[in-house]
Amino acid sequence: MTTTKQLSKHFRDVHFGGNWTSVNLKDTLADINWKQATTKVYDLNTIAVLVFHINYYVSAILKVLQGQPLNAHDKFSFDLPPITTEEGWQQLVSKALTAAEELALQIENLAEAKLDQDFDNPKYGNYYRNLLGVIEHTHYHLGQISLIKKIVKETKTA
Repeated sequence: MTTTKQLSKHFRDVHFGGNWTSVNLKDTLADINWKQATTKVYDLNTIAVLVFHINYYVSAILKVLQGQPLNAHDKFSFDLPPITTEEGWQQLVSKALTAAEELALQIENLAEAKLDQDFDNPKYGNYYRNLLGVIEHTHYHLGQISLIKKIVKETKTA
């Protein structure tokens, strides 16, 4: 299996299942409603904000793989517009999962030689570093989502 196909699989697995942690974004979010997703726990980000944050970087990388310039800024990566309905929450989840599948396809079809090339700007490192980074980033925040979900469901505040 090529490196791009392995990266694509690993990225897809953290979003849709099949990784060795047995935890994925789609299944973790499946039984969370909008009130739970927007419930503030301690001084942590909400589940909804973390989903937005994950997707912010997935979407930015997707655009680069589609030939557009990188246009992402850390300071905006947590700027989720208010979610006040179940429909709004479901739209956010759907958008995140759709973008994830689109990025997985782009990674899968990426030329192997591209992995060693600079990602948009040399200061960001190469494609491989950024693709592996977005996978690690998703795992990291998926862990946070899982813990926040347990706290919210235990306290039954939403």
